[in-house]
Amino acid sequence: MSCVQYDQNISKYCKYCICILTLKYVTVLIKQMESPPVASKLGQEEIIYLDWNNAFDILEKAYRSGLFVLVIGPKGTGKTTLVRRFASQMKKELDSVNFSLRTRESHLVGSRTLNKGEINFVEGVLVKSMRSGTLLYLDELNAAEADVLLRLDEALDDRRQLVLKEAEGQVVKAADDWFVIATINPLSHVGTKELPPQLLSRFPVRMRLDYPPEDIELDIVNRHVKIDDSKIRDIKHAIQLAKSLREAAAVEELYYSPSIRETIAFAKMLNTGLSGRQTAEIVYANTYDQWGQVEYQKVMDMITSIFGDS
Repeated sequence: MSCVQYDQNISKYCKYCICILTLKYVTVLIKQMESPPVASKLGQEEIIYLDWNNAFDILEKAYRSGLFVLVIGPKGTGKTTLVRRFASQMKKELDSVNFSLRTRESHLVGSRTLNKGEINFVEGVLVKSMRSGTLLYLDELNAAEADVLLRLDEALDDRRQLVLKEAEGQVVKAADDWFVIATINPLSHVGTKELPPQLLSRFPVRMRLDYPPEDIELDIVNRHVKIDDSKIRDIKHAIQLAKSLREAAAVEELYYSPSIRETIAFAKMLNTGLSGRQTAEIVYANTYDQWGQVEYQKVMDMITSIFGDS
């Protein structure tokens, strides 16, 4: 074989390898485009939150002490609103990750991408947050997969650093004012898992956020919805109903526990001219029909006992 023929064969082989390499990264890009966006920037607009259990004071003390915080409580108790309001109060930019079974390491750390024939590393929300010192909100952390938690654990230890094996071993050191708040739902919630002990220890400040007392819940609704005095009685009944449903769900007598969002929705629907009983059926009872007639009837009986027959 002549040198010219040899060079031509090598050239063809190299082009073939480049095609395979390009296809590989194009495939990665397509998969990334199909993945759900889990990271987001949360704005600093005015956020309504009633600090009924002195949560802001605890969060600020933890922030000043450089200690990360874990907020534990059922859905709909205002965990996300609390974090957003705290970030606004402290004038800190807020980054957020909502964890699910589809959240991957690449969403947190970053990944290689192909742009105009060049392979680049695009940083994920965790790396960006560490560098810029934002408040990083890890929502529903105990819904994440083990490999994701393992990578997160590396960044949360006392060194506050992350080795990017995806970017030639580059070391990312967190800014001094970097702060992390995570939230978890009780293990009774679908899709939740127990956090590994070493990761749990990264959040030495633990706050329990439960549903507020009935008078506080009424105050919260008042802050979101303008209520006529004539409708206060029905809204108090709705709060009473919501409390009973939550208690039933807590002991697994019912499948679903309504949140404060539903109480606010009740007030809004009540303002449209519906009766209290009609609104309760629409906002609360109809949810339980998906679990069958027995569940639905249990809730309708509760509505009748609280709101009456008409």
